[in-house]
Amino acid sequence: MKMFATTIAALATVTLGGCNVLSFGKKEVATPATQAPPTAPTAAASQAQKFVVSANPIASEAGMAVLRRGGSAVDAAIAVQAMLSLVEPQSSGLGGGAFLTYFNAKTGKVEIYDGREVAPAGATPTMLLGSDGQPLPFAQAVMSGRATGVPGAVRMLGQAHADHGTLAWDQLFDDAEQVARKGFVIPPRLGRFLGGQSPQLQAEDVRRYFKGKGGALATTGDRIKNGDYADFLRRLAKQGPDALYTGKTAERIVAKTTGGSLPGTMTLADLAAYRAVKRDPLCGNWRAYIVCTPPPPSSGVGLLELLAILGRTDIDKRGPNDPQSWYLFAEASRLMYADRDLYVGDPKFVNVPVAGLLAPAYIAERAKLIGVTAGPAPAAGVPAGVVTAAADTTREPAGTSHFIVGDAQGNVVSMTTTVESFFGTGRMVDGFFLNNQMTDFAFSPRDAQGRASANAVAPGKRPRSSMTPLVMIDRQGKFAGALGSAGGNAILAYVGKSLVGAVEWKLPMQQALALPNLVARGSSFQGEVTKFSPEILSALAAKGVRLQPGQGEDSGLHGVIVRDGRIDGGFDPRREGKVIVE
Repeated sequence: MKMFATTIAALATVTLGGCNVLSFGKKEVATPATQAPPTAPTAAASQAQKFVVSANPIASEAGMAVLRRGGSAVDAAIAVQAMLSLVEPQSSGLGGGAFLTYFNAKTGKVEIYDGREVAPAGATPTMLLGSDGQPLPFAQAVMSGRATGVPGAVRMLGQAHADHGTLAWDQLFDDAEQVARKGFVIPPRLGRFLGGQSPQLQAEDVRRYFKGKGGALATTGDRIKNGDYADFLRRLAKQGPDALYTGKTAERIVAKTTGGSLPGTMTLADLAAYRAVKRDPLCGNWRAYIVCTPPPPSSGVGLLELLAILGRTDIDKRGPNDPQSWYLFAEASRLMYADRDLYVGDPKFVNVPVAGLLAPAYIAERAKLIGVTAGPAPAAGVPAGVVTAAADTTREPAGTSHFIVGDAQGNVVSMTTTVESFFGTGRMVDGFFLNNQMTDFAFSPRDAQGRASANAVAPGKRPRSSMTPLVMIDRQGKFAGALGSAGGNAILAYVGKSLVGAVEWKLPMQQALALPNLVARGSSFQGEVTKFSPEILSALAAKGVRLQPGQGEDSGLHGVIVRDGRIDGGFDPRREGKVIVE
């Protein structure tokens, strides 16, 4: 197995509570001699505002209820996830995976909890190919037993709770259990997906769970109960994470994934062996902040590269009504995606040139490729430490959810969570959907030249993820903000756009999140065409950026930023979120 050729330590110019920080200023990169290490707070904040931001009001209320009882940010995050699994099952759930970025107010340290799913021990590099050696049709693969990776969210939350929980584990699921038993009203967004065209809507479990009048699927305004999920939550509360990874639930997961056509290989041993991974964050200086993200297999390195490239432009002198702002963002995004798509994978299995991708000289070289007009799709660069890889063939649907929690002590959770596609594989166990994260791997393990894909399937491997839940810290080591989104590979563009809006253009967080989405990747320019003015669209087209509808309409952004000592929070208006600050 190959590990990082260059460790994160090679990036360091300053250190934040154990986190090595890369400095990438606008024109010149500071050297160690000119940087003073941030000073961690000497004690936890005593007057910190409590806050919860999530994609569903019921989930936000569940998290705040825990905080009001004296629970920690991690305690509340568990309650939020348990509720989202019920009321937003098309996006995330206990049968999926997540990345959690944690800020410890007492130490100033940022910690990463990697709850990404893993491929079963019986997985093979060619498992997503048909008998003809060609990639399986996505709709066929996504609903198969092969699509489910070993779930990671519950085990990861258990580890984070052991480290940072305040309330007992069995006190965190009551609200979700009660709502599951009493029922909840299907909100408009869930209703929209139930009336959509996703192949999962034909799955037996989906049709049984969401059965409406006359054999049709339930719709917005209908009330739905989930007794199976309530029963599971009661067992989960009593038994801890083992309730999912051993016993009857584990047996049902194995049976559900190894049956039918294209069966998977998951075993009880795979479930019992799953472990979350605690990782050091990948952090970089950007403007007045230190931005900390998860390292590979997350794509946090791509987000930091995007910010670094934009830092070499004058986008900060412009604004949302200037077409050049969006042109610069589009071109910087294409350069970043070319690198991310080719090089990022599970660092336990492939060399990921993190240091090379973020090296100042390399960033400067990439930024110089932004010309007057947009040309053909840019090629990946050749950063230091690179190993030749096959062109990426991964597809990432836009399911997923993000939420943020801050407790009274100033600790913060920024967590992105997913079952991958809408309703995962469409297969349910104990009232929750199973993920289809195995289809986040490249279907073709090698290209025509025999080069291996960085994101090819392998036993025990974690698929590459675009999830980048971030935390921002000021130069004194205090919490300054958090941000994240749903949206598949578009997550990086969504989060990057919102950071530019909130930090570069100083917009209120709600306005920054509401800015039109623009996703530029390869030769594709997609976005919310109707939200841009005709003047901006015309100016972009003249520069070779011709926006088309498509990916970009379904972000799930949630963010907070500290302004004048107060929390400025926002939720994505494209969803049904709620911000609660007390």
